[in-house]
Amino acid sequence: MRIRLVSAVAASFLLAACAGTPARDGKTVAAAAQAAAEEAEIGQLYARLAAAVERYEGSAELAAQGARERAAREGNAALDDLRAAALRCHQLSGCEEERFLSAFDGLLRRDAPATAATTDGEKPDGDDVQTEAESSPLVSDLPETARTITLLKGRPLAEVIAVNEPVKASIEEWLTQYRPNLIQAYVNYQYLRQLMWPEYQKAGLPEALLFGFIAKESGGKVHAVSRSGASGPLQFMYSTGLRFGLSTSNGFDQRFDPALSARANAAYLNEQLRVFNNDLELVLAAYNGGEGRMGRLAGGGRARFWDASVYGALSPETREYVPMVLAAAWLFMHPERYNLEFPRIDTRLGEIVLPRTMSLAELSVCFGQEGGSREGWFRALRNLNPAYDHQIGLPPGTRLTVPNVLEAAFPRVCAEGPWLALAAELHAATMPQVAVASASARSGNAAGTGRSRYTVRKGDTLAAIARKHRCAEVREIASLNRLRAPSYAIKPGQTLQIPVCAR
Repeated sequence: MRIRLVSAVAASFLLAACAGTPARDGKTVAAAAQAAAEEAEIGQLYARLAAAVERYEGSAELAAQGARERAAREGNAALDDLRAAALRCHQLSGCEEERFLSAFDGLLRRDAPATAATTDGEKPDGDDVQTEAESSPLVSDLPETARTITLLKGRPLAEVIAVNEPVKASIEEWLTQYRPNLIQAYVNYQYLRQLMWPEYQKAGLPEALLFGFIAKESGGKVHAVSRSGASGPLQFMYSTGLRFGLSTSNGFDQRFDPALSARANAAYLNEQLRVFNNDLELVLAAYNGGEGRMGRLAGGGRARFWDASVYGALSPETREYVPMVLAAAWLFMHPERYNLEFPRIDTRLGEIVLPRTMSLAELSVCFGQEGGSREGWFRALRNLNPAYDHQIGLPPGTRLTVPNVLEAAFPRVCAEGPWLALAAELHAATMPQVAVASASARSGNAAGTGRSRYTVRKGDTLAAIARKHRCAEVREIASLNRLRAPSYAIKPGQTLQIPVCAR
């Protein structure tokens, strides 16, 4: 945007210079005339902007007088004219798009009934009309929600998302076989919201899009790892994560950090929106299928995602991925239109300090379904404390972030008593294992019977290494290699001894 402003200033100086010197040829005269015409048109666009804002403000006065239908017509007409002027501004190199974006954002954040008409252009119906944001179940609990579903690069997200046949088919998928997944993703996200949403807010991106990513990528499971190695709530590959500041710190893979992964995701989106000329579908496809491939197929944004030459060349996974993300974002904005009800949750967070050595698994057992939680608290505890392996005992004095209802219940339920004893008993139980040297151990590649060697790679964590070796547990690996809790720090190139199991 600054480049455009600089270009506009430079153009004005060039025009001034041209006015003071004789024209060299017909092309110079034509260019000067075109520049002058564009400058005049830009002035007219700014005047349209001011008039549209004034008209919209007038619609609020009409609404206050009780003329709701007329207010809605006037308000929507003002927004339509403002949108058309903004699109033309985007085509003129000297036009300051920030003016239009700021005007859009300011108007859409107001509590004006003029926005009562639906985004589909349906006629409002008396007092039953709600704005797009007001229809969300979050609004009564989270007043700032009216700001979260607003603009993507100067356009309302509801207009950016084309509800075409593939998106409609994806909406059906979310509302049928994947409805439980969507609801659970929503519940998981609500506890993560105050960690992740501020990063999107600072980047100027809409919250509905963040939810679309989470629903499709991980379901709100912070420790999700795909078969290809993509990790975290927003499923970053290790190399892409490094590009956007996600590394390994004291043995902890930062792709599992909700706030840091949201920041990296927002930075990626803004980078790729610039690359693909603000085409959201192409950016989503790049996120899933690789920006290099999408750049070659779409010519940097000259072709559209739905063009046969682009869509037909994509993998089935990417063709399915893009409409599923868009559909989840759309349902986040408009649940009431699809007979969908998201649960209301008390998402306030608290803190507990462990009085003795305990693991997140033990806490999950002793908390049970405290506070009426149907699924228990395992996922919330893991998501809110991503740096800790759930099986590892955490030392006394460890501070943990927990849902507010658990902070109040902790002294009564988990600090002492029968549920704490039960949790400890269950956690101490182990499955019988028979350690027999593997083929590699018998050939001399291991440091003793029943062990193999593993060389740590970039992005590895002890938990991830344990998952790769089906008979190895984090605590066993840590004990064999004298790794200290709770971080169990490891580094690339380090050789670890790994327990092996019978054939």
